[in-house]
Amino acid sequence: MTTTTSPSDQQDSPPGRKTAFTRFLDVVEWLGNLLPHPITLFALFAVGVVILSGIASYFGLSVADPRPVGAAGRDPDGVIEVFNLLSGDGLRMIVTGLVNNFTGFAPLGTVLVALLGVGIAEHSGLLSAAVRGLVLQASKRTVTVIVVFAGIISNTASELGYVVLIPLAAMIFHSLGRHPLAGLAAAFAGVSGGYSANLLLGTVDPLLSGITESAAHMIDPTYSVGPEVNWFFMIVSTFLITIVGSWVTMAIVEPKLGKYDPNEASVDLSQDKLGTLTDDEKRGLKYAGLAVLAVSAVFALTVVPEWGVLRNPETGLVAGSPFLKGIVSLILVFFAIPGFVYGKVVGTMKNDRDVIDAMAKSMNSMGMYIVLVFFAAQFVAFFKVTNLGTIFAVLGADALQSIGLTGPLLFLFFIMMCGFVNLMLGSASAQWAVTAPIFVPMLMLLGYAPEVIQAAYRIGDSVTNVITPMMSYFGLIITFAARYKKDLGMGTLIATMIPYSIFFFVGWTALFYIWVFALGLPVGPGAATYYGG
Repeated sequence: MTTTTSPSDQQDSPPGRKTAFTRFLDVVEWLGNLLPHPITLFALFAVGVVILSGIASYFGLSVADPRPVGAAGRDPDGVIEVFNLLSGDGLRMIVTGLVNNFTGFAPLGTVLVALLGVGIAEHSGLLSAAVRGLVLQASKRTVTVIVVFAGIISNTASELGYVVLIPLAAMIFHSLGRHPLAGLAAAFAGVSGGYSANLLLGTVDPLLSGITESAAHMIDPTYSVGPEVNWFFMIVSTFLITIVGSWVTMAIVEPKLGKYDPNEASVDLSQDKLGTLTDDEKRGLKYAGLAVLAVSAVFALTVVPEWGVLRNPETGLVAGSPFLKGIVSLILVFFAIPGFVYGKVVGTMKNDRDVIDAMAKSMNSMGMYIVLVFFAAQFVAFFKVTNLGTIFAVLGADALQSIGLTGPLLFLFFIMMCGFVNLMLGSASAQWAVTAPIFVPMLMLLGYAPEVIQAAYRIGDSVTNVITPMMSYFGLIITFAARYKKDLGMGTLIATMIPYSIFFFVGWTALFYIWVFALGLPVGPGAATYYGG
C-alpha cells in the first residue's frame, strides 16, 4: 500500500536543517527583538538625538555645505553646523514644536484619511470577497509575482501601495493558507525596496532630475536633465525586482516564517478566510465593479482631457497636478463608494450609521500606530533640525571621494554609500539634495554623465528602504504586521526584510553594470553614459 503525502502535510512537517543564511537571519531577529517596544525605541532615539546634538555642538562638529551659493536651505556662511537641542533655543523649539511635529508628520494624515475609505470597503466585506474572487484559482507563484509587481507599479502613487496594497497582500496570503507576513513582506519589498523601478514616470522623477540638473550646472551651466532620463533603466528594473522579490519571498522568507498560527493574531481574522463566493457576494461584486467604473470615469474626466479640472493649472500637464497631489482624497472616494454599494447589495450596510461604524472601526485599529507616530515624528523632526543627518551624509560622501577611484568600480562604492546614507535620511529628495552637489560634479569630471550617476543613486536609495526606521511608513508597516503577530518586534520585521535588501542590491547593481558598461545601453531616452565636457 502506497501512502501519498499532500502538499499541506508537507507544509506541516518539521523544517529541515537551517542554512547558514537562515541562522544569520535568526540571529538578526533575536538581536532586534532584544530591543524595547518600537514605541519605546523611537522615544529613546528622540532623547538620544537631543543628547547627541549637545555633545556634537560642544565639540564644534560641522562640515562645508556642498550645495551651490543661493541654493534653498544653504546658510550664507556655507557651513552646516549642529543645532544644539540642549540649548535655550533648542529646548524652546522642543516645547513649542511637539504638537506640530506630530500633526505635521506626513504619513499620519495620509494613512488616516485613506483608511476611512478602505475601512468602508473592508467592513462591508468587499475586500474579502474581491480577494477571494481574484486568487481562488491562482497558483502560489502567480499570486506572489502579482503582489510584488503591483507593489512596484503602485509607486506612481506611493500612498496607495503603503496604505492599501501592503495590508491587502497580507490578507491575500492568509486567505490562501500562507503566512500573512510573507505577503506583507512581498508587497513591502515591491512598494519600498523597488521604489525607483516603474513602468511609468512618477512624482519622484522630476524631483530627482531637478536636483541632478542643479548639481550638473556646477560643471556645465547649460546641461539639461529631464524627468525621463532614467526611464529605460527603471522599466527593465521593474521586471528584475519582480523576479528577485518573488524568488526571495518563496525561497527564503516563507520557509523561514514557517506555518502561520492564527493564535498569534492580535485581531479577529475571520474576514481573511478563503471561501467560495455566494450568489449574494457575486451580485455585490458585480454592482461594486460598476461603481468602480463609474468612479474611475469621473476621475478620468478630471485629468485625461486637456481641460480636466485636476490637471496642473499652470502647465496643463498631469505632472505636479492636483490629481497627483490629492491622490489620498481620491483613494478615500475610490474605496468608500464601491464599499457602500457592495454592503448595500449584500446587506452588510443599510444606512449611514453602518458607514460611520465602519470608519470608526478602521480608526480604532490604528490606535497603536498613532501613538508610535507621535514618538517617531519627534525623532525624525529632531534629527532633521539638528542637521546631524545632513552632516553624516556629507562626511560619508567625503570619505568615499577620498578613496580616489576613477573607473566603473567607483559606482559600486557609490551605491553602497547611498544605501548607507538612506538609513539616516529617509527622504529620497532630501538625501539627493545633499549628496548630488558632491557626486554629480565629481563624477562628471571623471567622465560620467549625470543621468547615469542619478540611476546609480536610485538603486542605493531604494534597496535599504525596507530595513530603516527612518523610512516614513516603517511604523505603519509594524502596525500592519502586529495585526498578525501581536508580540512582533522590530527585529522580526527587519530580519524578514533583510534578504530583499541583500538580493535587490546584488541583482540591481549587477543589472546596472551590465546595462551601462557591458551593453552600453542608455538609461533613458537621449541619456548619455559619458560626459565629454
